[in-house]
Parts: sequence; C-alpha cells; structure tokens
Amino acid sequence: MTTFRLNAKTSTSGTLRRASLLASFLLGLSLAGGSVEAQTFTVLHQFHRGADGKFPYDALFRDSAGNLYGSTGGGGSFGYGTVFEITAQGKERVLHSFWGGDGLDLWGNLVRDSAGNLYGTAVDGGTIEQGQCLHGCGTVFKLDSMGKLTVLHAFTGGTDGGQPQAGLLRDSAGNLYGTTTIGGDLTCGYGSGCGVVFKIDQNGKQTVLHAFSGSADGWRPGGGLIRDKAGNFYGVTGGGGAGYGTVYKLDPSGKETVLYSFPGGSTGAYPVGRLVLDSKGNLYGATQDGGGSCFCGVVFKLDKRGHESVRHSFTGNPDGAYPELGLTGDGAGNLYGVTYAGGGSTNCYGIGCGSVFKVDASGHETVLHGFTGGSDGRIPFGGLILDKTGNLYGTAPAGGDLSCGQGAGCGVVFKLTP
Repeated sequence: MTTFRLNAKTSTSGTLRRASLLASFLLGLSLAGGSVEAQTFTVLHQFHRGADGKFPYDALFRDSAGNLYGSTGGGGSFGYGTVFEITAQGKERVLHSFWGGDGLDLWGNLVRDSAGNLYGTAVDGGTIEQGQCLHGCGTVFKLDSMGKLTVLHAFTGGTDGGQPQAGLLRDSAGNLYGTTTIGGDLTCGYGSGCGVVFKIDQNGKQTVLHAFSGSADGWRPGGGLIRDKAGNFYGVTGGGGAGYGTVYKLDPSGKETVLYSFPGGSTGAYPVGRLVLDSKGNLYGATQDGGGSCFCGVVFKLDKRGHESVRHSFTGNPDGAYPELGLTGDGAGNLYGVTYAGGGSTNCYGIGCGSVFKVDASGHETVLHGFTGGSDGRIPFGGLILDKTGNLYGTAPAGGDLSCGQGAGCGVVFKLTP
C-alpha cells in the first residue's frame, strides 16, 4: 500500500508512470471477497481500454439535469487523460483528450459556469519538456460547451507555482482560485518551492495570493479551497506547522493565519483534501495518518477557537484506513468520504480495497460500501458529491473492467442510493 500511497501524494512525472505503478501494485490480487453495503451501490460506468479514459482520481461535478462531469489521469486519444461526461441516461462521452501541451495527469475536480464551460487543473504538461518540471509544471484550463480547450495559465514551477493537484474554486465574478504543491518561495523545499494559493481573473491574469514558506505557515497545499461569506479562504497543507501539516485561513487581502498545526499522534497527521465549513464556523476535515494504533487517519473538527477534536479515528479493516481528498457534508451534520484501504474485503493484501464512509453528528462511523477490488472498483481516491435526495457519487481509479490496466482495471464511476 505504501508505494501507491506515496505516489498519490508526491508523484510529478506524469500519467504513464502512475498507470504503471497502479497496474504493478494491483496485478495478481485475488478478486474474491465480501463487501459491507448499507446502501444500493451502482456502477454507472466502467472505463475500458483507454479510449474512454482511465484512472479517474477525483470528485465529480453534477449539473441540474443530472449529468456528471469528471476527469481521468490517463487514457483518451493520446494516453494523457480526458474530460468526460456521463449523461443522466448513463452514456459516457469524452469531451476532450489531453495531448500534453494542454496538460496531462489530471487529479483535480472540475467546476462549471452557467454557460456550460468547465474549468480544471492538470498536474503536469503545459510547458516544454525538461524545464523546471520534467514534463511541464501543469495548467489551468477552460473547456467550452463546444469542446474547445483553452489553457488559461501554464505554470512554470517558479514564483507562479507549479503542479496543482487540487481542483478550482470559482466565485460569482468568474475568478478562479486554487493551490499548487510546488513553486512560490524558491528558497523553500530544496529549491522547488513550497506551493502557493493563486487567483486567475476573467482576463486570464494569474496572481499569487500567498506563497508558503515551509515553516510555521505550512508547505505543499495539495488540497482545494473553500470560502466563507466574508471572502476568507480555508485549506490544508500536507506539511509544515508543528511538523505534520496545518489548517490555514487566508483573508481577502492575502494575509495567512494558521488555525491549527498538527503535532501528529492521536490528533491526526497530514491533512488532505477540502474542508467542510458549517453554519457556526466550525471546520471539518480528514488526515491521512495518525489517530489510533494503526495510524490509519482521522476525521477531525476544528472549532472557531482553534480547538481540534477527533470525530472518528480509523482502525483499519473493516472500518476503513487512509481517507483521501477531504469530506462532503449534508445539512444534518453528517460527513461523507472515502478511504483507500479497509471496507471489509479480504482482498488487496488483506487490508481491504477501500470504503465509502459516513460519520454522523455524534461521531458514529458507518461503512456505506466496502470495495471488493472487482467490478465495483478499488482504492478510491476521489472525494464524493451529494445530490438533494441524498445520493452519493464518486470514482475509483482501479477495478471495474479487469481486462484493462494489466488486470488492475481502469476504474469506475459509481452511485450510492439511500
């Protein structure tokens, strides 16, 4: 599990290496085993031999008509990833295939405007090979409703940042906000930079709102941003602070405040993904490490005073282990997410192939689905989205069609119905 986990956090060398690692990691695992299923689980699409995309890593976007939009880290016409649509009737359509100069290796979720344009990020590509980043430092792109893609910004890996792993946040004026894992302050991170928070305005001008220094303010902000009504941004860094990452706030003027520094141990370590903000100003999130004796991660709450409390500490299989890419919340105070181990299956080296979980307002955790590693998918990395009727939608980058991906499967899009 370690190889793929570290790859998800630190790889910067493109889709082909990730695809190879995914296949070699999972090849030959047993396909038999049970699952824990408290809801009706439906596979909406299995990715096949690459033309339709493969390895979907992040959350989906759902429009008012019930169509789903997402991205894949590989596949398509050139093997470098796709943007896809799954209609409300279940038909999948590739909207764009990346060729490298426009980006490659997509991990972040998409956002959409009222005109039907989609916006997203690519971790690599966009600039010439052998530059500051081996395969380019990533892009921010726009895909219009006619299928035309425009690169809004190609990162250089310098002071503008580079290798954005998370998706974007879009405001009502059309400005885009996001994070990068490298670049910014180049005295940090052994010369590669410790990452930035950036803005791209309607004219395509990119501005760095904050460059992390790698010390108390954190470094490698791999997760996406959320914003409150006053215009403040909130996010997490994977390192820095007290050593194991931070939760930070960035006000509209660009001033950063560390709200909490993780010391490791039982309180959690290495926060991931997007946070959830409730009406009282409390923040909720997940860490990839720390917690109980297995160091399988936690779901945490951070109140307005900066006091952190653990809502749930993962225990491994079948409970779940190593949550990824943050949480989704509903109006009742329930939190939903995925782990890429646990879930009840005896497959995937006996530690389980991942789970979809719910943590209620009292801190009680329920496994809603345990992946078996077969046609239902395995090791989910992406976040979840929730519709108005309580259905959950998500992705898993492996499993599904097991004749694909050297036997590992090329991933699935799934739905959980109450």
